[in-house]
Amino acid sequence: MPGDYEQLVDEISAALGAPATLEDRDFRLIAFGAHEGDDDSMMDPVRTRSILQRRSTAAVRAWFEGFGIARAKSALRIPPDPAAGVFKGRICLPVRHRGIVHGYVWLLDDGHLSNLELGGRGTPPDPRIEQAMETAARIGALLAAEARAGAELGDLLRELLLSGASERQAAADALRDALRPGADEAPLALVAVAPWDTSDTDAAPLPGLPGLLAASAMPGAAGTAGSAGSDERPGGPPGAGARQGAAGHTLAALVRLRTAGGLAPAHSAAEHLLRSPRAGSGAAAGIGAPREGLSELPGAWREALAAARSARAEPRLGPVAQWDAIGAYRLLTGLPATQSDETIRPLLSPAHTELARTAEAFLDCAGQASRTAQALGIHRQTLYYRLGRVEKLTGLDLDEGADRLLLHMALKSARL
Repeated sequence: MPGDYEQLVDEISAALGAPATLEDRDFRLIAFGAHEGDDDSMMDPVRTRSILQRRSTAAVRAWFEGFGIARAKSALRIPPDPAAGVFKGRICLPVRHRGIVHGYVWLLDDGHLSNLELGGRGTPPDPRIEQAMETAARIGALLAAEARAGAELGDLLRELLLSGASERQAAADALRDALRPGADEAPLALVAVAPWDTSDTDAAPLPGLPGLLAASAMPGAAGTAGSAGSDERPGGPPGAGARQGAAGHTLAALVRLRTAGGLAPAHSAAEHLLRSPRAGSGAAAGIGAPREGLSELPGAWREALAAARSARAEPRLGPVAQWDAIGAYRLLTGLPATQSDETIRPLLSPAHTELARTAEAFLDCAGQASRTAQALGIHRQTLYYRLGRVEKLTGLDLDEGADRLLLHMALKSARL
């Protein structure tokens, strides 16, 4: 499939005599045409970044989308915008199939295409543009076929992850039959990305991610703290999201690993997905422990969700967290949601945010005053004063191990 895209992009480049790139609707690079000749000026920063990093910046996306490329049905011209890093003009060919835009072909214009008639307002397009748009339509058909296949795999993955014990084997068999032969013979990992925007229901699949076998948007965000649409910032002080309800969706991505202990492909996929425009504000990703069979994926999904939830609650764990690296959150994420302990509740009020942060840092540092003061950037006497206020407010004795444990777990639970 990638070879097909490259061949078609080369056809467009040859027809119009300009370097071309193909990106999906999320501005992720799919293919780029051959760049021949000694004119290095044609390699402007945006095209170079797209090829080397396989993505465009938010400023570039905003500039291009401002010209209505998602609604365009014919070629359109995009002027340069140095402020966004777009130093050369472009011609954009929307890649559509049956009315749905699946991506864009971009042609760099150093001025030699400025007189090319794109059509519109009663003027017919240049025959070369017509030829290029016909090729773009063929690309659209390929992307649409890929989208349909991806949607079917996503549906089967969702069915498996939500299945009960009695239906699990049948769901695993159905997914195995739909995957390419031998796809499940290697170790597998699940990645959870939350929150994930599903407002664009015609979204194309996620091409070009190494090892990605299937992806599906799952109902509900991973955890409640800082959920999409919340007014509270993810990773804020303990209790910042304790009253928020789950919102949005979480993306489940099934990734094939090269070795049982090597999660690099899962990390790479997670990092790519977090850069997607569909990854919500404050999004984080979690990776479950590797599994050897499809029927074991529901357990891996619970781990990935817990890791993503933990990474959203605890910034030091993210933005990509593995299940085996989230420490006490492995236990806390498995507990049912409950009201905070009455003893701790006064400490979680907005008026005592600084005290809660100090107490959590003190307990994270194993009760070592010097380490805590250094971590917080305060004097030790200031630390002792704050801890005294914490004890007075909660009635706990921070010299007692049981009281420390209660306070530490309550503060961590409040983050979730």
